[in-house]
Amino acid sequence: MFDNLSDRLGRVVQNLRGQGRITEDNIKDTMREVRMALLEADVALPVVKEFVDDVRQKALGEDVLKSLTPGQTLVKIVNDELVKVMGEANEELNLRAQPPAVILMAGLQGSGKTTSTGKLARFLKEKEKKKVMVVSTDVYRPAAIDQLQTLAGEVDADFFPSDPGQKPAAIAKAALKAAKKAHVDVLIVDTAGRLHIDDEMMSEIKELHRIVSPVETLFVVDSMTGQDAANTARAFNDALPLTGVILTKADGDARGGAALSIRKITGKPIKFLGVGEKSSGLEPFHPDRVASRILGMGDVVSLVEEISEKVDKEKAAKLARKLHKGQGFTLSDFKEQMEQMANMGGVASLMDKLPGMGQVPDAVKAQAGDKEIKKLIAIINSMTPQEREFPNIIKGARKRRIARGSGTQVQDINRMMKQFQQMQKMMKKMKGGGLARMMRGMKGKMPGGGMPPGGGMPPGGFPF
Repeated sequence: MFDNLSDRLGRVVQNLRGQGRITEDNIKDTMREVRMALLEADVALPVVKEFVDDVRQKALGEDVLKSLTPGQTLVKIVNDELVKVMGEANEELNLRAQPPAVILMAGLQGSGKTTSTGKLARFLKEKEKKKVMVVSTDVYRPAAIDQLQTLAGEVDADFFPSDPGQKPAAIAKAALKAAKKAHVDVLIVDTAGRLHIDDEMMSEIKELHRIVSPVETLFVVDSMTGQDAANTARAFNDALPLTGVILTKADGDARGGAALSIRKITGKPIKFLGVGEKSSGLEPFHPDRVASRILGMGDVVSLVEEISEKVDKEKAAKLARKLHKGQGFTLSDFKEQMEQMANMGGVASLMDKLPGMGQVPDAVKAQAGDKEIKKLIAIINSMTPQEREFPNIIKGARKRRIARGSGTQVQDINRMMKQFQQMQKMMKKMKGGGLARMMRGMKGKMPGGGMPPGGGMPPGGFPF
């Protein structure tokens, strides 16, 4: 997300950092660049105008003009204004209510409401330790009911059955009664969408709102619709007392206009970002972290949180003990590292959070992409246990057999072996407190100063 905006603003930031002093002229040029970057990102015009005016006003203040590092001070102003536009801080769901706390999901057809309902159920179960029930009132699309039932089974949430012959209001009443009886903490109500906003849809959802009295009414919107997302959210907000927004398909949106427009236009906070198809792909929206990513400074806090939550700590401890004893790092260990990466949503989502990734060429990113990871895992799966333990025995005939078994070329085997050897060298340096030495040795070879030799991050990722 934000790739285009990040590229444009990244160049502006680089120019600013190089300025010995700030003048009205170079602020004028900078603001023109910032304005163009925001407009190209499909940010709503009123938001762009206010943003640029606020930055310009603060940039011409004495704090910047008298600063020893005016360029960096101005970068901080841009960062702070981005945070302000998107809502200052993460706003959590308000579930302080007599159980069951009801969450009503609203939005247009195709915005990702049903998928987001399943993702939110998983989030509440895993992060908030809540007992969750889900129900679909979308009687116009029988597939939506079946889809939600499948998702509920996947995330281990209670599912309240409904069918197209029922009235949405009757389904909602029955689900609320069942949730109380089952001592459910949270009931999530998935509503019907339409291809466009119409009176019939609005009156139906207003009736549902009256019946279930939700503590949270979340508007689900496709981020790829840009500033249209903000305008649709405003129309819904006029009809319903929205409490927040879920921005879906955020990983497919290179512009980011919706994220920068919604809060300003509707006054409602973005509470979650939907990323990917997996049920784990729902991230709480932190304006400060997103601003940092937009300016190419990464999101290390989210990266650390993700690693600590999703890494198999037992396997990591086992590998650490093995390395500490001086035992070799094998291809089986290498495969395990790559599988850990895949479990965290793939390399792409992790790389996106690393500082300086905007300056890394796309060709280099592709070398550490998710497809490459899957290919390397397939290659190792085609090896015998002996080959995984003693990779030096993998010569011509064995390479050809492994290539056939994994549907790859011999060149792919050679490239994988080279990358494995690089990872092996890194792991050797970690023995007996060598981690600090390794980090010193890698200084300047990580994002911002190029990647490790051989192109791309070692596909095993970080030594978890």
